[in-house]
Amino acid sequence: MDERPGLSDQYRKSSPWPMFVAVGLALFEVGIVLADVLFPVAVGGMLMFVGSVVGILRESEYIADPWKALVVCAGLAFAVGGLLWTQTAGSVQVRGTAILVGGVVLLVGGVVGALWQPSAA
Repeated sequence: MDERPGLSDQYRKSSPWPMFVAVGLALFEVGIVLADVLFPVAVGGMLMFVGSVVGILRESEYIADPWKALVVCAGLAFAVGGLLWTQTAGSVQVRGTAILVGGVVLLVGGVVGALWQPSAA
């Protein structure tokens, strides 16, 4: 009888990223609902969500360079945030603004990170 059915020594037991994805989405939504006071929380939640998704992709080896993925995510954020900001009004427009601001931070972080990382010899 096997004491640990379904587990193998070659696999890690768990990944921390799904928890950060959930917390990031929750913070983003709370920041949007209370945008008058917690707009920075919405932007931070969006950054946590995107960073966690990039971390999952890097950990599972779907991508080799997380900085390039952050720049791609920034482009997607500009597209989605710009569409929401220009085509809607009210609370949905606030969501678009939060996504646009998060896209700027992602772009700056991705470019600076790509320039700052040591080159492979």
